[in-house]
Amino acid sequence: MDGTPAPATGPKLKQSLMTGKFLHNAWYVAAWAEELPVGKLLARTILGEPIVIYRKSDDTIAALEDRCPHRFAPLSMGKVLPGDRLQCPYHGLEFDAAGACVLNPHGAKNIPSRAKVKTFPIVEKHKAAWIWMGDKPADPAKIPDFSALDNVPELHVMPFDSIHVKANYELIVDNLLDVSHTSYLHEGLLGNKETVESETPVEQDGNDVIVSRYSPNATPPGMFAQFWPGVPARIDKFSRTRWMAPCYLVLFTGICELGAPQESGTGYFGIHMLTPEYPQSTHYFFTAVRWGVRTGDEENRVLRRTVAEQRRFAFEQQDGPVIEAQQVVINEATRQLDPTILSVDVGPVRYKRVLEKLLAAERD
Repeated sequence: MDGTPAPATGPKLKQSLMTGKFLHNAWYVAAWAEELPVGKLLARTILGEPIVIYRKSDDTIAALEDRCPHRFAPLSMGKVLPGDRLQCPYHGLEFDAAGACVLNPHGAKNIPSRAKVKTFPIVEKHKAAWIWMGDKPADPAKIPDFSALDNVPELHVMPFDSIHVKANYELIVDNLLDVSHTSYLHEGLLGNKETVESETPVEQDGNDVIVSRYSPNATPPGMFAQFWPGVPARIDKFSRTRWMAPCYLVLFTGICELGAPQESGTGYFGIHMLTPEYPQSTHYFFTAVRWGVRTGDEENRVLRRTVAEQRRFAFEQQDGPVIEAQQVVINEATRQLDPTILSVDVGPVRYKRVLEKLLAAERD
């Protein structure tokens, strides 16, 4: 402990990142929508399931198990034929978007009853393709709220990006909900020494967990200073991160004049969409939407590129190596790990409780 009263009462938070526990009855991002032009096959493993995804001629998206029922060749190595048929690369069997075999080119051309492929509900919303991995009915109304991405000027949105992280998705959620690390791991870019001492209230909205962080009278970090021509030497910095089960986060963050309303300042919505690949690997989709924009179009074109580069650097070169190193340390542990809890861990402890409750309900 760090001298602050424990943020969570009850059982200690045990290390449980190696169990491969996934919430299946939930929507996950399979890809950015722009990754799916008509005719292209995209292979992606989600919750340990190999999936092939493609856009049909009517602009909707199909998702099938990436495994031909004949010799188990990846269908993603095949091609899309007219009529949205998916042809296996090995023996030419053809499947429709509903997973039914519609052509066997061999012998008498009989189609065995077992010649079918599992399909998954998939819809396009908030600039992404969302896939449902569970056995309960898929309700698109339950897709997490990323409406910050909708109806926004192109120059105010960073390019849609992603990285592959060799670690359990919970380690990444821990990182994103604990904004205190920005003062150290991202010093000068997202935080600085003056943002170490900050208020960090936590609240819960249904199953959503919201972690806020306020750093009044601080020097503006570099990421935010570039948004504000003539930025004051001292500002109030703030962030509010909403976690939505099982692994999605929206970060509202920015700076404003001392004592002024937050909405009068400038900043961005950080979009973080995590999709587990395997228990120890994660597809990490991210972008950002600026708000309170104070710069003109020419500056915005430059900022769109530079901010995207800065954010990718922060995730790929600063967060990523530490998180992957954590996973290695966890893997090599010779005893049950029981992490020390600090005051900055209130948010991570709270979301893990919600996640465990949802996992238990799904098991039951």
